[in-house]
Formats: sequence, structure tokens, C-alpha cells
Amino acid sequence: MMVSKTQLRRANAQSRISRLLQLTLIATTSMVAINAAAAQDTSADTTQLETINVQGSAEKGDGPVRGYVARQSRAGTKTDTPLSKTPQSVSVVPAEQIEDQAAESVAQAMRYSAGVFAEYRGASNMHDEMFMRGFYYVPRFVNGLLYGDGSLGQIDTSLIERVEVLRGPSSVLYGQANPGGVVNLVTKRPTDEPLREIEVGVGTDGRASFGFDFSDAIVGNDDLRYRIAGTAWRADTQEDFLETRRFSIAPSFIWTPDAQTSLIVEGFYQNEPDAGFRNFVEKAGSVVPTAFGYYPTSFLVSDPDYQESTREQAYIGYAFEHEFDNDLTFRQNARYGMIDQVYNTLAWGSIAADGKTISRSASDQSQLQHQFVIDNQLQGKFDTGPAEHTVLAGIDYRFTTVDNFVSRGNANSIDWTNPVYGNVTVTGRSTRTDATTDSSQTGIYLQDQIELGKLNLLGGMRYDWARTDLDDKTASNSDASYDAQHFTWRVGAIYNFDNGISPYASYSTSFEPVTQAPGAGQSPFDPTTAQQFELGVKYAPEGEDYQIIASYYDLTQKNVLFYDNAASLYYQTGEIRSKGFELEAHAEINQNLKLVASYSHINQEVTETVRTAELGKTPARLPIDQASLWAKYEVLDGRLAGLGIGGGVRFLGSSWGDATNTFKVDPTTLFDASMSYDFSVNNPALEGLKLQVNASNLADKTYVASCASAYACFYGTRRTVTASLKYSW
Repeated sequence: MMVSKTQLRRANAQSRISRLLQLTLIATTSMVAINAAAAQDTSADTTQLETINVQGSAEKGDGPVRGYVARQSRAGTKTDTPLSKTPQSVSVVPAEQIEDQAAESVAQAMRYSAGVFAEYRGASNMHDEMFMRGFYYVPRFVNGLLYGDGSLGQIDTSLIERVEVLRGPSSVLYGQANPGGVVNLVTKRPTDEPLREIEVGVGTDGRASFGFDFSDAIVGNDDLRYRIAGTAWRADTQEDFLETRRFSIAPSFIWTPDAQTSLIVEGFYQNEPDAGFRNFVEKAGSVVPTAFGYYPTSFLVSDPDYQESTREQAYIGYAFEHEFDNDLTFRQNARYGMIDQVYNTLAWGSIAADGKTISRSASDQSQLQHQFVIDNQLQGKFDTGPAEHTVLAGIDYRFTTVDNFVSRGNANSIDWTNPVYGNVTVTGRSTRTDATTDSSQTGIYLQDQIELGKLNLLGGMRYDWARTDLDDKTASNSDASYDAQHFTWRVGAIYNFDNGISPYASYSTSFEPVTQAPGAGQSPFDPTTAQQFELGVKYAPEGEDYQIIASYYDLTQKNVLFYDNAASLYYQTGEIRSKGFELEAHAEINQNLKLVASYSHINQEVTETVRTAELGKTPARLPIDQASLWAKYEVLDGRLAGLGIGGGVRFLGSSWGDATNTFKVDPTTLFDASMSYDFSVNNPALEGLKLQVNASNLADKTYVASCASAYACFYGTRRTVTASLKYSW
């Protein structure tokens, strides 16, 4: 029965992916036709002077960043606003930093970001699961539109231009969102100047990769430009006998018929025949030894003959913008996408009294998601006396449908000291979940940014209507529907002194309907809400290449949803209060030296709950302190000119290993390193050729990243070394 359901969903997924690719081809063909028609028009009246593009040197809030220091962002306001004038903790991880650190996922790209715990599952790099300000499953947006759901979906970093981190409640602009913040990925789009790059790479764990990135104007038509980026790679997992394979491609086109109008059409397809392994072990054998010592980090509790992990993703979307003559701008961004994922595994149960035998369960899951998102914005600029206003009004809509099938059974146990694979038996299999969940949200929002000399004020409000429909296909037929409405708002102020110091204060709220179905006998879950006070200061002197953000926050979330493993049910614990301090710096000291540094301290506490053993406790998995420093030095002259040396240190403080705080996970310090060489510096004939070598966890330290309970701990990633050779022309 399971096989037929999986095959059917795959067939449906293949059909829809084909439609997406056909739409991308139609868009491509249409633009080529436009280009051909324009090329035929050679009449004298179309002759004009060559346009001088002066925007290439100025950073745009949704464009590339030169170096490590971003100055503009649309993420915090949905308008192109300097970070120094945004009264919220917002930071940007640019593509150059991602490349220098050889980050293989968005989670890895955020290793050096304050307030973010990016790899709590350690070596499991299958999803970009992140904690932010103490709250997990931070939602990810792509070009300002929601992507995936929870941890579902992952986009390769080779296709990303910048990663933007918005800390704290951001529902006023983005609707349903985690109170810890949101992450916005800006994908690579056509460049103003021609771009041609190819790259090959190798590494430990049998890693091999190939990538390309091309951008240029369509011949004969400067108004139509394209970009196509792609990658293919494979590597063995940290656990024995498994591998990961990925193929990604992202074409995009931009049409600019005049200086006031632009249309971007973009597509994305990613196929992972082997998507990765969701590893976890238990406390005994990882945090503390068994009678036989510690589990090897390479031990596979599943079976290579049973394990199946596949994922396909695709989307097509557009971004339209037109600026009218009266300082009025209309924008519409829309995207349709799908994610198809299958994950069948033998999951860890518990270790027997003999210290060797581990019980296992067979867990099979398939998820098929379809998602449509659209955001309409109208922006106006006007003055009222000395006050300069930028007003934004918008309405957005999202619809997500997910087919979710989960079955469980009992599998034969395994001896971790002498594992034998290939003889899997499963008994007592039953369907745990077979449901389709439809979720929709419509939101209207209004925002005003007021500039009064050096004072910038920000106010916004939003109203959301959300609905969830659950079609339960199991024998219990527990269909359900939930409606939720909520008003969210925020206010903030920031003052820009001439010396670059900008103190700010803000208050914001969030709203998040609960889409998890209640268990037997439970009432529908209430929506979660949150409120935050934030005080901070930014330091970004005009004309200098550095930016420092320090912030203190007091964040409270109510009606938090937690899963009780013992009861196999979700519960709303009541209230969690999170207070903390964060410091993050991006700097280019001179032409040679670039730095990224961060520190964060958090004090999180369960302040209301029906489970008295957790009252006053700190939720599991969260490091109380984190600190990091990354530096890259480039030699610009002399015999070593062209050489770049980088290094980083990451400190993960201790964390509680369970909800009742009965044990702790030890702190750890990890080291990263890089070395690069630009061959063209000493040999102009090799212009565009660059070699780069990176090492993560240089000392190959074995550590536990976190524990959710005594039966769910996660080994961190061991040492990985990669080498890449890139040629640009």
C-alpha cells in the first residue's frame, strides 16, 4: 500500500514539475521572441545614445553586496532602506562571505550570525533548521515570499546572492511567522555586467562538484538580460554506507523596457536522488559513555538496503515593478512551487541494558507540497512639512497544500559494537498519518517610514485572516477546520548621529496559527502570539566599511506548541519568555582584511505551563552563550600577492538536554580555515583562475551539537575539507 501511494505522489509531482519547466520554457521562448523582434527594428528613429548605468556601483536592497558589509536591505521594511535607518536588528550574509567560508547550506552560512543557532541537528544538513532568539523552525522566505513550510525545502547556496536575518517578531510585513525572526534568501538574478563562471571541486567524504553561473544581455537587446546558475555535487554522509547527491538549476530573466519598469521571471529546479540522513542518537553513548564507550560518529543505525531519502523542488515566479511619475511605485511578486519528499528510515529507539543492542522502528514518510504566494505593494513618497514619508500599503496571499503520509512499524534491533546490515524485518506496521492539509492566509498591511532630519520613525499595522482545513484519510476520519484572525503592529525609532552611532528602540508583535491537528480528546489549538521590546545601537559611519549592531530584547510568546514523546501528543505549554543580548560586526578594515564577529547570550524560561516539571526551566537544545570570529587576509603585493588566508573560531556554549533540565550538553569550540590563490596576480595570462581550499571543524572534534531529550541527541559535523577551482571570464 505504501509503495503505491509513494509512486502515485511521485507521478503527480513529476507531472507538475513538467508543467513548471514548460512554463519556464514558454517564458524563455517569449523573451527570445521579443528580442528577435527588437533586433529586426533597425529604423533610424530608434537610434539613441548609449545609456550609462550608474546603479552598478550603488548597492540595492535586493541585490549583490560588494564585500562583507551590506548597507541596504528590503527585508526589514519591504522598501529599499539603509540598515542604519531600520529600527530592528537586521543583518546580511553576502555571497562573498558564503563563498569564502564554503558554506554548503543556508544553516552553515549563518554560523557566524548573532542570535542564531544554525546547526542544532549537527551533521544532519538535510534541512535548514534554525533557532533564532530561542525559537525553532524559523520560516524561510525567498525574495520576500514564503518558501516551504517548517523545515520542508532547501535551496543550494550556489544559487543565493544574500541571506538576510530579521530578528524578532516580523508579522507586520510577513504574516504568520516565528517570533524569533525570519530568514530571507535573495536569489541570483541577472547582472548589469556580463558574468561567466565555471567551478569544479573535490573534498573529503568523496565529495565532487561542478557549478556554473552565466549572465549577459540578449544579443541585440540591452533591455533583456538573463542569468542561469547551476550546480551538481555528491558526497558521502558522515554515517557509513549512505551518500548525498544534488542537481540544481535556476534560470532568470529581467526585462527593463524603460527606466521606471522592470519584470523579472525566474525558475528553479532541484533534484536530490539522495537527499541526506536525519541522524540522532541517545544520551547514553554520546553525552556520557556506555559500558563499551561512545558511539562512533560514523555508526549508521538505519540500514542501507532500507534507507530511502529523495527530494525534488521546483518553482516559477516573477517580480514586477513600475514607478509612476508622482513618486508612486507598484510592485507585485508572485510564485508557484512544489516540494516532493520521501524519507524512509530505521529510527533509533533505545539502548538495552547490555549497552550494545539498540531497538529500532521503521518510519516511512512522504510529503508533497504545493504552494502559491503573491504580494502586492503600493509605495508612495511625500512630505508633510519637515517630515518625509515613505508609505507602503500591501495585500498578500498564500495558499499551501500538503499531502502527508506516515507509517510506523517495529524493526529488528542492531548491535552498535558489531552492526550487521541487509536483513531488515518489520512487523506491526500501521498508518499513523494520511492527511491533506490546506492552509491559506490573506493579510493587509500599512506602514509609514517618517524621516525628520536625523530621526527616523517607523510604524506599521496588519490584519490577517487564516484558515486551515485538514482532510484525514485514516480510519479515524478526524477531519478538522480552523479559522483565525489577528491584528499585529509595530513601532520603532532610530536616530542617526553624525559620528555613525544610531540608537534605536522598537516594539513588535507576531501571530502564528497552529496547523497541527489536535490529538484524540483535545480541543483545537489556539494561535500563538508574541510581543517584543528591543533596544539597540548601530554603528555605521558614513563612508566607512564596517557595521556593528548591538541589541537587547525581551520577547514573550504565548500558546507554544510542544510534542510530548511519552504521550505521542502535542501540547501548548502556555508561555515562554526569552531575554537576551546580541552583538554582530561586519567590517573591512582595509583592502587586505575582512572580519565577521558575533556574540549572543540568551535567558529563556518557561513561565506558564500545565507540565509543572518544566515550569521555570529553559527549553532544551539552546546554547546559553555563543560567540564567533571570522577573518580573511589577502596579500596584495610582493611575492605572495594573490594569496588569501582565512580562519574562524566558533564557540557553542552549554545547553540543557531535556525540557526538565536534568542534564547538560557540554560547550565546544570549533575552528575553520581557508586558503585561496588568485593566479592572475602574478600571471596575467591566467586571468580569472582562482583556487580555494576550506576546512570546517579543523581539529576534527567529536561533539554533541544538542539534545532534545535523553533519547534524541545530535552529533556535530566532523572535519570536512573541500578544494575548488574557479574560472571566470
